[in-house]
Amino acid sequence: MTDGTTTPGPPTLAEVRTTAREVFGWERLRPGQAEAISALLDGHDVLLVLPTGAGKSAVYQLPGLELPGPTLVVSPLIALQQDQVRSLLEIGEGDAAAAAVSSAVPAAERRAALEAAAAGELEFLFLSPEQLANEEVLDAVRAARPSLVAVDEAHCVSVWGHDFRPEYLRLGERIDTLDPRPRVLALTATAAPPVREDVAARLHLRDAAVIVRGFARPGIALEVVRAVEDADKRRAVVERVRAEAENGVGIVYVATRRHTTELADALADPSTGTALRTATYHGGMRRAEREEAQRRFTEDEVDVVVATSAFGMGIDKPDVRFVVHADVPGSPDGYYQEVGRAGRDGEPAVAVLFYRPEDLGLQRYFRVGVPDREDVLEVARALDRAQAGPGRGTISAPERDGARGHDVAASSRGRLPRRLARLRTLVTDARTLRGPDAGPAAVADAAVELAEDRRRTDDSRLEMMRAYAETAQCRRQFLLAYLGEELAEPCGRCDTCWAGTATERVVDDAVPFATGSSVRHAEFGEGTVMGYESGEENGEGDRVTVLFTSHGYRTLSLDAVLEHDLLAPA
Repeated sequence: MTDGTTTPGPPTLAEVRTTAREVFGWERLRPGQAEAISALLDGHDVLLVLPTGAGKSAVYQLPGLELPGPTLVVSPLIALQQDQVRSLLEIGEGDAAAAAVSSAVPAAERRAALEAAAAGELEFLFLSPEQLANEEVLDAVRAARPSLVAVDEAHCVSVWGHDFRPEYLRLGERIDTLDPRPRVLALTATAAPPVREDVAARLHLRDAAVIVRGFARPGIALEVVRAVEDADKRRAVVERVRAEAENGVGIVYVATRRHTTELADALADPSTGTALRTATYHGGMRRAEREEAQRRFTEDEVDVVVATSAFGMGIDKPDVRFVVHADVPGSPDGYYQEVGRAGRDGEPAVAVLFYRPEDLGLQRYFRVGVPDREDVLEVARALDRAQAGPGRGTISAPERDGARGHDVAASSRGRLPRRLARLRTLVTDARTLRGPDAGPAAVADAAVELAEDRRRTDDSRLEMMRAYAETAQCRRQFLLAYLGEELAEPCGRCDTCWAGTATERVVDDAVPFATGSSVRHAEFGEGTVMGYESGEENGEGDRVTVLFTSHGYRTLSLDAVLEHDLLAPA
């Protein structure tokens, strides 16, 4: 642990293990923690993907106490910041001095925290991305000379992720202004391969170790319930939730805000069965209302929370016994992160997806579309004007979308509407592809092409969600293959395994391309082999799933691949 004196040498993993025992009371490090900490101590940036409850915070807390200089933790959730500060202050007899700078903290306390960090009196400083966008705050962080920056919920930085947040977009640029540049640790509970690549690029990770561990979660049973009519599905959801609530508290995810209230009322109605204590949660509620719903859930004052995908980030409740999806999610990424909120105490839990193919249409409605070229062109021109001089970067053309009068540069301060922030990022990415000398028209064309690629990827992710719901193979193997992990045998803890339809997966030594290898397709371009699936259960041939850079996930007949040489090593 640092005490303001010069450390005689770089800290070792053995010293970290000692700190884990003596300060935190942890007898051993969990899977993934030791690898990530070793990489940080060796000077690497790290992208760590661990499921919810697997101990991601320890990966910055332990090296943070060993490395000279403070640790900056960027977190989007004020409540989570406060919890982390509270827990750190309770340990180590002052060794883990910590403070948060957020809108929930009085101005005088914010100033005191920043001054303490600059004076070397803090080991941990927690900030939101919006706070780090403030130049005064950023100057104080520069003066503090942090040795480690941990970015929590790092998938929020990815425009390909399921929980994109514009205020995360400039984090990489701001971290690069710190001198000396600190190690960077990106933390997330779920990130499929394209999201991982996007996170690494946008945070400007250098020589990064990418560590993915522990997604199997065998304690969570996986089920899919098919329905034909929507009314039948709604009744079945109510019946199943009431049955599962006998075993403990749970979460029900729905697709729309209106549905949260409708389903919560149905579950609380005593005229149709046992009345449950319910709470609702969605992004349209006032902050105080959301915090109250979260408090009631955490303190066991409700049996079930009915929520949109806005609920769950930062939730620290280990004894959730069930997660029910009343509507199909938009991607396996978001689905598996939400499922992972069950059974964190290691006790059995269940995750049930209610599925109608028609429900996929609602998710297609929610997807981010390809922007109008004229709007993209105006953003490209505005960015060029901003480069030419201050005060010249105002967007005025796409008035129909409410963009009039917005300064493009303001998106770097996290204050632009989400749509405009996406356009700015899209144009920036396109300029990177076309080069600094490309004109606005060429950049706009490239940006539209890039948006089309991303839409195809989103479509393919939704198609993978459909495939998960309809597969007769082991559901856990399917999800893990999507996330880039392999499970050698059927899990035995999903409905397809119980039904006897799950069979052994095709093994790599029997196929032409190893899982994880790079391949090229004449139409789809370059891609990565994600895994293989047997077609034995439905009389079809085996299939290979490939994640293509420009076309997303595609499932190809293995016989066709072999017969027509559809894939070649890249």
